[in-house]
Amino acid sequence: MRNVRVYLDNCCYNRFYDNQSQILIEVETKAIQYIQYLIAMDCINLAWSYILDYENCLHPILDAAKEIRKWRELSAIIVDETPNVLQAYREIRSTGIKDADALHIACAIEAKCDYMITVDKRMLKYRSENIIMCDPVDFLRIEGVISNDKQ
Repeated sequence: MRNVRVYLDNCCYNRFYDNQSQILIEVETKAIQYIQYLIAMDCINLAWSYILDYENCLHPILDAAKEIRKWRELSAIIVDETPNVLQAYREIRSTGIKDADALHIACAIEAKCDYMITVDKRMLKYRSENIIMCDPVDFLRIEGVISNDKQ
């Protein structure tokens, strides 16, 4: 796997706490778990941001917030609020993307991420020449970790 930089939005970190009885949620959770394994093994670079810090500090489950915060320490880059981030945020928000989601995308672009990984179906509709929007399963497929080929 080539060395890429990814940004996981808050929905990805919280996927583990969703109802796993739904097959799509279970599959996405396993894909995120594998992506996090690749991050921990230094096969993938992770970007973090101030909006992740903010959303995580509002987490209603303190143990979950503590676990999520550990990924900040494994990040190759941490993006703070800058004029560039705010300008990108305004442009992204003007396309109909919600405020926090637009900040996540703006931070991912500022961090020069190759991929913005999310399980938010509305966010996945956003298109940019600056970043590839994908869900965790598609990320693994695009990067050749899994394939559709029948054996």
